[in-house]
Amino acid sequence: MKRSLGISLLVALCLLAASCGSASKSSTATSPSSQSASVFVTGEDAPLASVVGFDVTINSITLNGNNNSPQVLSTATTVDFARLLGLRSPLAFNSVPADTYNSATFSLSNPVISYVDMTTIPPTLTTLKGTFGPTTGSLTQTSVTVTFPSPMVVGSNGLAGLRMEFDIRQSVAVDSNGNITGAVNPTIYAKAVKATDSDGQVTDLMGGLVSVNAAGNSFVIQGPYGRQLTVDVNGSTQFNSGWNINSLAAPAVVGVQGLFQADGSLMASNVEVITTSQAFLSGRVLAVNPTTGPVQQITLWAGETSADLVSDIDTIQTINVSAVTQYDVCFFDNLVTNNIFNNSTVIVGQRIFIGGSYSGNVFTPQMISLRFQGVYGTLTPSSVTITNGNLGSFQLQNNGLIGYSLGGGPLTVDTGNITLFINTTGLSALQSVGSTPLVAGGLLFVNNGTPVMAAGVVAVPPQTQ
Repeated sequence: MKRSLGISLLVALCLLAASCGSASKSSTATSPSSQSASVFVTGEDAPLASVVGFDVTINSITLNGNNNSPQVLSTATTVDFARLLGLRSPLAFNSVPADTYNSATFSLSNPVISYVDMTTIPPTLTTLKGTFGPTTGSLTQTSVTVTFPSPMVVGSNGLAGLRMEFDIRQSVAVDSNGNITGAVNPTIYAKAVKATDSDGQVTDLMGGLVSVNAAGNSFVIQGPYGRQLTVDVNGSTQFNSGWNINSLAAPAVVGVQGLFQADGSLMASNVEVITTSQAFLSGRVLAVNPTTGPVQQITLWAGETSADLVSDIDTIQTINVSAVTQYDVCFFDNLVTNNIFNNSTVIVGQRIFIGGSYSGNVFTPQMISLRFQGVYGTLTPSSVTITNGNLGSFQLQNNGLIGYSLGGGPLTVDTGNITLFINTTGLSALQSVGSTPLVAGGLLFVNNGTPVMAAGVVAVPPQTQ
């Protein structure tokens, strides 16, 4: 098992590092002009224990510049930020006047909080319509203006980016007993990024394949929030085993990692054909039955579904998976895949994708894929071990689903010399900070029955802005 875990770590680090690329070292300021340029928007979150769904409608995002105030998002878009921990999904792309922008105003409405009680069998779900403000009330719409740490300089005919993070743990109010009240006091972090920046690239895009232009090295997917996106590939794009641009064909569900281009398309660093099935459920594992050995049933929080299962979205579903024999790891498929993820290593807290068929109102699962995810927690003091450089590990205290799976104990996070560290310089820096909040992004595996995170990204969340 130790050898399998080493392979899994290599997989997680290589793929996540490839998706992040190398950060650009400098930027060139451009004087404002009447010409337009393009801005992309990505979103992610920091979670609160037990919250599995946090839907907020973004009515608009307005950039506030020296000379202009354009909307980079003008169509109301409902986003489940609880799904985006440690992951970046594309939210918008638009043309704006060249200018220097110093802040953004987010118009928000209709917050909905979904949280689970893991003490019941099976776990039970509570969905609460929230209201904006420090205490519960009737305000269902609000606006928040966030100043950027550094100005966003948008040059003529150029490309700039806006990364937003909705901090759920700071935004969702709890009472003295830790119970969620329904009050939402939005805490949003936003910063200007470049498409090539490590925190500007898209690490989580999944959609249905619409069309393929093999001669033009591109394809179109129906992405999240009702948008179709063109994805370009080149000689550096990595496909999962057995696939390439010439073999892509609908129907298929495809995963993409990459960066925005000036025309609004994505240049893919990684392309994964997740399944050629049309029906799927995707989300967090809440329970497995039996708890050891080959799993027969999986209880899942369904955060994403195909169109024919849309009535199941934001609900808890128990799926009979006893007949499933195909177990995959995202963006990775070869002879060792089944050794590192199989029917005996599905655990509470993992993010998985279940693909299958749907006929006569019955969903029949045919495959299960382990997906990238983020874990938020507090660094356990004196838990950092260093083998060489950033090759080593640390422990993270998580009070959510993974903490439940560990019986309240800490999660071991393995890192390597190509792990990307954000807002901190590496393992050696973590040795001296004591207890601090951290987000680890990667793949959650099982090592001798214990969850272990193979991390491609470790980030210290922003504390103030």
